[in-house]
Order: sequence, then structure tokens, then C-alpha cells
Amino acid sequence: MQNLKLYNTLSGNKEVFKPISPGSVSMYVCGPTVYGEGHLGHARPAITFDILYRYLKFSGYKVRYVRNITDVGHLLNDADDGGDKIGEKAKLLQLEPMEVAHYYTKKYHESMYKLNVENPSIEPLASGHIIEQIEMIKKIIENGYGYEVNGSVYFDVVKYNETNEYGSLSGRKIEDMLANTRDLEGQSDKKNQVDFALWKKASPSHIMRWPSPWGDGFPGWHLECSAMSCKYLGEEFDIHGGGMDLVFPHHEAEIAQCCAANNNKGARYWMHNNMITIEGQKMGKSLGNFITLNEFFNGSHNKLNQAYHPMVIRFFILQAHYRSTIDFSNEALKAAEKGLLRLLNAVKTLNKIIPKENSTIDVSLFSMNCDEAMNDDLNTPVVLSHLFDAVKVINSCNEGKHNLSVADVGLLKDLFNKYVIEIFGLQSFLNTNNSSDVSALMSLILDVRNQLKKNKDWTTADKIRDGLNNINIEIKDNKDGSSWDYKK
Repeated sequence: MQNLKLYNTLSGNKEVFKPISPGSVSMYVCGPTVYGEGHLGHARPAITFDILYRYLKFSGYKVRYVRNITDVGHLLNDADDGGDKIGEKAKLLQLEPMEVAHYYTKKYHESMYKLNVENPSIEPLASGHIIEQIEMIKKIIENGYGYEVNGSVYFDVVKYNETNEYGSLSGRKIEDMLANTRDLEGQSDKKNQVDFALWKKASPSHIMRWPSPWGDGFPGWHLECSAMSCKYLGEEFDIHGGGMDLVFPHHEAEIAQCCAANNNKGARYWMHNNMITIEGQKMGKSLGNFITLNEFFNGSHNKLNQAYHPMVIRFFILQAHYRSTIDFSNEALKAAEKGLLRLLNAVKTLNKIIPKENSTIDVSLFSMNCDEAMNDDLNTPVVLSHLFDAVKVINSCNEGKHNLSVADVGLLKDLFNKYVIEIFGLQSFLNTNNSSDVSALMSLILDVRNQLKKNKDWTTADKIRDGLNNINIEIKDNKDGSSWDYKK
């Protein structure tokens, strides 16, 4: 793994990955704020960092992976004022906030299970770490970077910037930020509008509240991740991940908090996946243009032409580099479905190939090419392109056009097991269905279709064939009858 390079948003460059402790990796990824159903935008960071997690483990590292659940403190519009996202949803549904948080956390876990996203090592709740957050605020105040006003505590960004660089992650300049907020001065308790909340005083009607040295209140959104990452990974750890929309202000504020409390930036490598767009706009709850994961799985949204298997969604995301945008369309998902079936069918075909004494085609470079692409900042689309080159070889050998030796069949089996199954986490569609039931159903369909052909009802017989073809099941007619298989 000495060759693994990761793009570090903090430096703006790909860097050779060197963990703090040889043989071990510490990784923190920002999880969801649980006030609504998970959507495709939530799936992307979960899958992106699941791939990194799997790759590091497969490469022999011991990985402690922390992914949090935000169940308090994330206010509307990611601001320092206004209602709590979970609290507002609770009012709407006439539930307790923790009922809302628990329900949507469960729904998130169900979607992650269907997408074959592995569980993190630790999944801390923000509400379960209030003490740690209060202690971190105390350190920030003691070091001169926090101040209390009327029961709320704010981070002094201007004071911090005198000895540090606020904007080192996002590339923003504090002078520009101050200029853009000057007309808002005097409208809040903050010294400057660029300051952000570490602790907010709870209004009498605010349900989620805890006692603190500054009065009853709740933690700021940015503080939660700093406190929880420090608790479980130490004051300095290897990797911090999340969506690109978190670079500013969330991750910028995290770095400032860690520097102010512990005199380091928290993580050494800051990684960010890009957005999923729909008709050119970021997909998200705040814009109201999102499609939930369950709607993808059951096809119930009006923008969907059909239901899509969770593995199709996973494959769709892997087809683009994690730092590139992906634009949703039915056409793109259908193409992903066909590509995934072709890949999975190749795995099945590979197990049927009878090895010959000698190979007539060289397969030795496939593994090296895949490893090279993966080590180049997790370039999954290039890895897939090499795997599809291998698919051509497999199909060619299955058709008798080329031969593969025992050793080369073994190399290809190892390659597909490593990337398709272990690292990319792609499961056969048959893993989520009863294969004997599928075979029995198809046998019945073929019997009905054969009877239709005997009755010379060619129109209905063709309609069945074409309908099955549309869901990637291919019917093959021959002199002995008909057979079926998943399309390659």
C-alpha cells in the first residue's frame, strides 16, 4: 500500500498515504442528520468511504472507522439561528425529537444494508457526547478563541485568524467573508458574523436541551464531529471524509476548533466526494428535488421509469470517480443495470470455463492495472474499465475463441473476487432472491410461451420474450425448445 495516493483537500494535491501508526488507519466520516429518509446524496459518501474502508482492510490495515449520527444541533439552513432540523420535523409529526431521530436512523441503516455498505467500527450519536463537547468548548475558551454572550458560546474566528488561517481548507479569505457580512453587524450576539456557535442557549420552547456552565442549551453542529473524532480517534488521526458540501463551513470550522483546542488540524487527510445532481442541480432535502433510496428501490417516484436494485445504485455511483459529479437520469441507471449484469454474468461464466493446458491470451496485466488505478485516488471507473476488458476475455474463452490455463483462470477468479466482491461490494442479484424460486417461475413462463407458440400465437409469445428482455432476462429459442439466462 506504499503506492496509495489520496487527494487531500487541505493541500489541493494527491498525496502518498502514510498513516500515523504503521499498519493501522483511523478514519472519521460525517454521517447523516436523521430528520428524513435517506436519498441518493446520502448513498454517495456512504459508498465512497465504504470502498476506501474495504480497500484498506483488504490491503492488511487494521481500520477504526467512525461515522456519526447527528441527532441534535443541526439547525435549519446549516445556520446558527432558527429551528433544529429534527425538532422542526418532530413538531410537524407531533412526536418527540428522539422518536424522529430513532425512526430515521433505523431507515438509514436499512438502506445501507441493502446497498451492502459495511457497518463502521463505531457510530456515535451527537446527543450521547454532550459532556465531551462541553469539555472541548472549555478548552477553546481557555485558549482565548471562544466567548460567551447571554448563555451562548461562539468561536472567535477573527482572533483565531491572527495566528492561524481560517479558510485553509476551502480557500476562502477572511477579508472577503467579513466584507460580505458587514451589513449584518449588530443583528446578533456575535462579535463578527463570521463567528460560529459552539453552544446555543435554548429558548423556553426548545425541547432538546442540556445543562452547561453557560446555562441550558445544546451544542453547535460543527462542534459535534470535532469532539467525537477526538474521543474515538485521538487529537490527530489519519482521514476525515464527507461530501464536498461540508468543506465550508462544517469542515473548515472543525479544523479551527481542533487547532484552537488541541493545536492541530484533527485529520491529516481531508477527503471529499462530489455531489449527485438532478437536472444540473445538487440533489438534496433543502432543495426539495431529492429521490429517496426506497423510492429508487421500489420505483415509486414520478421521475423514475422503473425500480432499481440497490446493487444498480451502488454500481452507478462506482462508475464515476468520487470527486466527479454524477447526474441522475433513468438512461444512466439503465445503462448501469446492463453493465452490472454483464459484470456479474462474467463471474458466473468464469466458473464454467474448463481450463486448457496453455493460454492463448495474456491476463497477467489485469490485476496490476486494477491495482494501479485503485492506488490512484480510488479511481473506480478505470478499475471497472479494466474489469470489462477481462469480461471480454472471459466471454471469448467461453465461446471457444481462446484458451485459458488453470493458472490464468485462477488469476481471473482472484481478480474478480478481490474487486467485484470484496472491495466494490457488488452482490449478485440472486443473492437477494431465492434462486430456486426464480428458476421455477421461469420454467413456468417458458412452458406457457411454448404452448403459445404451438398454438401459433406468435404475438403473445414475442411479447413475453420482449418483456423479459426489458428486465435483462434473455430467452433463447432452439430446436429442442427454449432456455433463459441473465443478459450479458
